[in-house]
Amino acid sequence: MIVERLKYIIWAADTTRAVTFYTTVFGGKVIRENSAVTDIEVAGGIIGIHGGGEGKRTWTGMSFQVADVIESAAEIVAAGGQLLREPQPENGEPPHLAMCVDTEGNEIMLSRKRG
Repeated sequence: MIVERLKYIIWAADTTRAVTFYTTVFGGKVIRENSAVTDIEVAGGIIGIHGGGEGKRTWTGMSFQVADVIESAAEIVAAGGQLLREPQPENGEPPHLAMCVDTEGNEIMLSRKRG
């Protein structure tokens, strides 16, 4: 099998709000848009934002590696997202993990490269 592209689909009650969140917070670029789904490229990965979501809390499994978890978590909150788990230092190192929620109820994770 030859895989042409890997895309992760999330649901949005408000597609415009979700697209704004991912393009603003993560610097995503809209690469395709139609009435059903908007594809956004973030760091070489594709997130397909599908309309018709109910805004219910859903774990996505998506993790975004960032240089500074504390700073990035603050950006998520400023863009209308939420923090489920505040970034915490571990073993004397700066925080490497924050659990977050986007504007549509999709749970995402921020992580920092360790070591």
